[in-house]
Amino acid sequence: MRDLDSYIRSIPDFPEEGIIFRDVTSVIQDADGFKLAIDTMQDLIKDLDYDVVVGAESRGFIFGAPLAYNNHKPLVIIRKAGKLPCETISQEYALEYGTATIEIHKDAIKPGQKILLVDDLMATGGTNEAMIKLVEALGGEVAGVVVLIELAGLKGRERLAKYRIDAAITYEGK
Repeated sequence: MRDLDSYIRSIPDFPEEGIIFRDVTSVIQDADGFKLAIDTMQDLIKDLDYDVVVGAESRGFIFGAPLAYNNHKPLVIIRKAGKLPCETISQEYALEYGTATIEIHKDAIKPGQKILLVDDLMATGGTNEAMIKLVEALGGEVAGVVVLIELAGLKGRERLAKYRIDAAITYEGK
């Protein structure tokens, strides 16, 4: 049996020199890799008490949906600005070269609901922090964050130190 890391394609010098891009498409396009990814993430959260799974566009949907399904929980999506059809709240956050804005429907989370945030990757923690702000603005309580990959060298875990964070794979570098 292969380990999860063996399914992740590492691409050196992308998007710029010195960066190793960790590609999750190689995980999800292999049935065994995808199953192992979901099973590993599922095992990481088996003791977590939560009511709703929230996935970030777009790869958070890929990993969040099977976790929600496996645990008979609703799935709420957070999307890029302008993509959701009903009334939303938004949160801007910093990117390496600029800013981005994400949104959630105003009625997606009820006050007091415990939320599991799901994404494919945590780097600096900026996207995760923006997701947390949206959830908390609606009165939700973040029970935990689970990601497939954590890039520990970018210190996202430190940025989100007051939250439980689980990662299926942690790479020490950037």
